[in-house]
Amino acid sequence: MQGASHMLLEEPVRLASVLSPAKPKVFPSLTKIVGTLGPKSHSVEVIQECLTAGMSVARFDFSWMDAAYHQETLDNLRKAAQNVKKLCPVMLDTLGPEIQVHNSTGEPIELKAGNHVIITPDISKAPSAEILPIKFGDLAKAVKKGDTLFMGQYLFTGSETTSVWLEVVETSGENVNCLVKNAATLAGPIFTLHVSQVHISLPTLSEYDKHVISTWGSRNSVDIISLSHTRSAEDVRELRAFLQSHALPDTQIYAKIENSEGLDHFDDILKEADGIIISRGDLGIDLPPENVFMFQKTAIHKCNLEGKPMIITRVVDSMIDNLRPTRAEATDVANAVLDGTDGILLGAETLRGLYPVDAVSTVGRICAEAETVYNQPLQFKKVMWHVGDPMPHEESVASAAVGSAIKVKAAAIVVFTFSGRAARLISKYRPTMPVLAVIFPREGSDPSKWRSYGTTQARQCFAVRGVYPLMGSTDEAETGGLTKEEYGIKLAVSYGRSVGIVKPFDRLVIFEKIGDSSVVKIIECEG
Repeated sequence: MQGASHMLLEEPVRLASVLSPAKPKVFPSLTKIVGTLGPKSHSVEVIQECLTAGMSVARFDFSWMDAAYHQETLDNLRKAAQNVKKLCPVMLDTLGPEIQVHNSTGEPIELKAGNHVIITPDISKAPSAEILPIKFGDLAKAVKKGDTLFMGQYLFTGSETTSVWLEVVETSGENVNCLVKNAATLAGPIFTLHVSQVHISLPTLSEYDKHVISTWGSRNSVDIISLSHTRSAEDVRELRAFLQSHALPDTQIYAKIENSEGLDHFDDILKEADGIIISRGDLGIDLPPENVFMFQKTAIHKCNLEGKPMIITRVVDSMIDNLRPTRAEATDVANAVLDGTDGILLGAETLRGLYPVDAVSTVGRICAEAETVYNQPLQFKKVMWHVGDPMPHEESVASAAVGSAIKVKAAAIVVFTFSGRAARLISKYRPTMPVLAVIFPREGSDPSKWRSYGTTQARQCFAVRGVYPLMGSTDEAETGGLTKEEYGIKLAVSYGRSVGIVKPFDRLVIFEKIGDSSVVKIIECEG
């Protein structure tokens, strides 16, 4: 913490700048924003506005609505992306071992504090204030007297008033008798049931999830799968094998940590996954509130050291109904950026909130402001120490590229890559400037196939802090006879100037792999 304090003492000008008029930013924040698409962000027009406002990844949550609805939304996303000339990765969020109450009557259910309610697997019963049927027969075997249950629509709506805390009083056969701890109105067609710190004997990758991935996911070549309720490294391996068997070998897996089991096995999960999502909705129910912040900070730190993307959720719940976040929420977003998160995931804020575009732009502005005081030198030293000495060649050159870019005050770092790995390696050292990743086809690859491969890898880069991918080419008709390096630099400079991050006489740092070696060059843009 000494480095962070030193940073703030070195930056007294930042305090004065708070009251100064904000300078318009011509480029989005380095921190990426994931937007969940749904009823309030379904149309081409709204999605287009979200992309323009700074949304980098589109999330499709399959815990609600059917594949036909999500397909229509995805088709609209593609139209919107074409209109604004942006790539946008598709993230499929699985249902996982979620226990649900289907409110077949559709009528609100009033629960009063001090009353009792029976939870039963008998789904022939109509849900009421006295009995709530669930599609899970082993709850009575999993819980004991005194255990805490949480039920309602909080995870959908972000509103605590739509959910209820229950305490297990006793079990009788397959039924669980619970004491209602707070008054609440359960409204809507589906309520979710969360059992705190209790193992539920349902598979992480459900049959429903397998069906969705093998049909909708495969048909649309999804870029990222968010594996809900990841509890072990084996969960990730199982999904990886399933993706391989369904022609999705390039799809990345982001393990979604939302319970104490995932926390207990976090280190092993991190080794297997391509990225991590800290789902603070469920996690904040499973853990005591005072423990959530520490796990978040620890998880971000570990992901940063390994160079794997980290995304956090549930940041501006109040923006579901309001135009501005609370002061606490704004500070929460900024602190996550200062800790080193790669991305912020908006759920109900963009899915069903009244101000989806404002939520994206507001979070983006907070992230961009926090990035101006991010302690990059301290993070750089931590990663260097973690990698160790002697450093592998690629780590050595990547860290040198970032160090050089900061010393010469480069406008951007340009990376030539096939898979996006080199760009992720650069991001690991947290440069203070954008990373422009020029994705090239592999030599000898079929042009019709590499474009699909390259586009997938390029889109996936949008989930990584500071990385902005550009589609390169080796077609002489497109390159104009320029060498790969000349063409790549020209492409990066042209893009950089179009979005306002590269100006005449700015310096760029070039990072590329030649044979078995990686090299760094510094160039100056023409006037």
